[in-house]
Amino acid sequence: MDWIQRLNEAVDYIENNLDEEFNVEVAARIAACSTFHFQRMFTYIAGITIGEYIRRRRMTLAAFEFIQGNQKVIDIAAKYGYDSPTAFNRAFKAIHGIAPSMAKNQGVSLTVYPRITFTLSIKGDEVMNFRIENKDGFRIVGFATKEPMTMENCFEKVPLFWSEVVKKGGIEKICSIMDGSQPNGVLGVSTCDDGVFSGYFIAAATNSSCPEEMEEYIVPEGTWAIFDCFGPMPHAIQNLQQRIITEWLPTSGYEYAAAPDIEVYFQGDQSASDYHSQVWLPIVKK
Repeated sequence: MDWIQRLNEAVDYIENNLDEEFNVEVAARIAACSTFHFQRMFTYIAGITIGEYIRRRRMTLAAFEFIQGNQKVIDIAAKYGYDSPTAFNRAFKAIHGIAPSMAKNQGVSLTVYPRITFTLSIKGDEVMNFRIENKDGFRIVGFATKEPMTMENCFEKVPLFWSEVVKKGGIEKICSIMDGSQPNGVLGVSTCDDGVFSGYFIAAATNSSCPEEMEEYIVPEGTWAIFDCFGPMPHAIQNLQQRIITEWLPTSGYEYAAAPDIEVYFQGDQSASDYHSQVWLPIVKK
């Protein structure tokens, strides 16, 4: 329950700073986790990114201000962090469907997004098979993107990166350097150094030499909760990841550790209903 309480305290911080500059690092410290993992947890639990939540809440409060007062658009735009009325008008219309100047008119329909409050929900309608293992550090070699990513855009950038690697025959090249090192599959690794996202690798665990076009990374020693996933990609693994964060983690006695998230893709037909993959969640005891 402390975990849920800390998330709600982080939301308190967000709500108290909707008309100020928001610092995600402060929110993450309140939630007692890294910035990278805080953004992941918030998105999986709330169903929207932090950035989108803030935009919706700011436009909700802005609508109330137009209804209740005589403020100018330029003043309210500046209050909620917009450098120009044009950008503010665009954001306001995206949420409410009308321009800010029309918000005062009687009978106009506006959209309200209430504050989020996290609660503990125990479902238990589907089993999750997992085991907890302490792992020595291991080396991965593969293709990497160091392009900065937030939860705002990683769901777009990571699939595009996979597509680029597949098109240039990268998966075959990764498989060619596999030498039986564990985990023995094609890996999707979100690296997290000092609690900050540092890159995404499509790689293999290997002791083979690193080809010139690839990069290597040492996954540090740590503890992982390893979940087996069965079902077609990408829906099955995305659904499992959400369930891990929303159902398993809050009641597990563990917290997100500042270490890489790992997905393991084994050989087989990824469109098959029994396709086997894994999610490795880095954890530390509360």
